[in-house]
Amino acid sequence: MQLTRHYRSRNMLRLHNTLTRKVEDFKPIEAGKVNLFVCGPTVYDLSHLGHAKTYVQVDVLARVIRANDYELFYLQNITDIDDKIIIRSAEKNVDWQKLRTNFQDEYIKDMTSLNNTSVTEYARATDYIDDIISQVTRLIDNGHAYVIENDGIYFEISTFPDYGKLSGRTDVKKDDAQTRIDESEDKRGWNDFCLWKFSKPNEPVWDAPFGAGRPGWHIEDTAITEHFFGPQYDVHGGAVDLIFPHHEAEITQMESISGKVPMVGYWVHTGFLTIDSEKMAKSAGNFYTIREVIEKGYDPLAIRLFMLQSHYRSPINFTFENLDAAKNRLDNWRNSAALRHQTHDTLQDDDKKSSDDRSVSLYATSQALLEALNDDLNTPAALTIIDEAFSRLASSQLQDIHQHALVELLETIDATLGIDLLSSTPDITDDAKRIILARQHARNNQDFKESDKLRTDLQKLGIALRDTPHGSIWEYLV
Repeated sequence: MQLTRHYRSRNMLRLHNTLTRKVEDFKPIEAGKVNLFVCGPTVYDLSHLGHAKTYVQVDVLARVIRANDYELFYLQNITDIDDKIIIRSAEKNVDWQKLRTNFQDEYIKDMTSLNNTSVTEYARATDYIDDIISQVTRLIDNGHAYVIENDGIYFEISTFPDYGKLSGRTDVKKDDAQTRIDESEDKRGWNDFCLWKFSKPNEPVWDAPFGAGRPGWHIEDTAITEHFFGPQYDVHGGAVDLIFPHHEAEITQMESISGKVPMVGYWVHTGFLTIDSEKMAKSAGNFYTIREVIEKGYDPLAIRLFMLQSHYRSPINFTFENLDAAKNRLDNWRNSAALRHQTHDTLQDDDKKSSDDRSVSLYATSQALLEALNDDLNTPAALTIIDEAFSRLASSQLQDIHQHALVELLETIDATLGIDLLSSTPDITDDAKRIILARQHARNNQDFKESDKLRTDLQKLGIALRDTPHGSIWEYLV
């Protein structure tokens, strides 16, 4: 959504950079343009709520970048070749390509339901095998990679002195998890990682000059980003558990190939979603899939709003009670959004309202909202700003509400937070409006029996009435 607004944020976008451990003013490589890459899913199963947290919060990052008038290219990879995919396809006796295509489609379906619609392009790893082979070849040629016979091609960490600059870690314990295929007793160093795994029976395989096989986990991301962005770009996002070793390995690969530093200007990492204070993860068995929660009857946008209640760098603990609270908040917001349909026939037009009435607060709210989000995506502050604005509306008279300012606020909320208040709050029908007018007439004549009957008729249409000293306001029944 392109914002047409009466305000301009007074503060520039600032983001916490994992590389520098500081919140910094955002300055892209090329003025006015931003390239953003985010690690996407490994498509062997349905995505869970932990995935949703990362992708909702990075979607807000993309929206805020665009709200600051940058031209954004948001690239997300799809890991569609991996040990987990191979194992799952064997378990289900399904072709690995069919399995990955199915779960890629399901992933995008889940993301669409959550209104994560900011991605410019999804890039499937197996569509960039030539780019991967090119990077592995260059790493071999410049002395950063070596061969383990009957195993694969490995990156030698000792050849890259800056290893650990992102995470602050420089050593890997023997039992640390690295990639899915990094464990080899013949590695020169425990922190060396696999670039290319030589072929095994009944596994997918691609020909390469250094030996047929398949790519390692880390190399696909740098091959894809180099294909689209070159060796340097603006922002890399992902969950905090990917900092080490995955993102550390990406830096190691790309900067070893290109010699250009830094590979990425800003590293943005999201905190965990926990359940009973433990990280939600498939490996731990303590997870709910996105689809599972939606099938319990929860609005996907309530799930989205729940994810935005914590700062993106902070953890958030999932309970259904907390999700219910987010649902109630969304219902209240939608009823506030519906007020725009009830201001048409008030006593004053927008242009006749005084400059010091309630409408000024609404214009100021749009500006305050963007400024909170420009402050390292402070979504908790943004949500509080919206709550306070809608609370003021609830206690105001309809004729005091500046309709254009309200619509502009709703546009700003939808464009930056992706809550879709405008599209999810349609006007009621003319028949329903006639019933409301008839009920008001009955109340004025103290015909309370007819008034109650008409209220019941409205409830059957999914409409509730809230009587105020200034008239009746309709709301959606939930």
